[in-house]
Amino acid sequence: MVQVKRWTVEIVIDEGGDERLTEAKARLEAPGRPPMAGVGGARRNPADPEVPKIGDELAVARALSDLSHRLLEVAAADIERANEDRARLRG
Repeated sequence: MVQVKRWTVEIVIDEGGDERLTEAKARLEAPGRPPMAGVGGARRNPADPEVPKIGDELAVARALSDLSHRLLEVAAADIERANEDRARLRG
C-alpha cells in the first residue's frame, strides 16, 4: 500500500519599509522532523519601474532555492549516517 505524506511550506513575504527591498521566508513543516526555513531577497534597481510582483517572485524563488539546498544537506547527512560513508548527491 502506498503511503501518502504531507509536507507543508509556508511562505511569508515582507516588503518592509523600503519599497525597493523584498524579503521572503519559506518554512517547511513535516511530521517527525524539526521545521526548517530558507530565506531570499530581491532589491529593485531605482531606475527600474515599480512592479512589486516581480520582487515577490524573485524573493520567493530565492527562499525556496535556499530551503532546497538546506534540505539536500540534511538528506546527505542522513545518507552518510545510514551508510557510514560519504554521500555524493547530484542534481
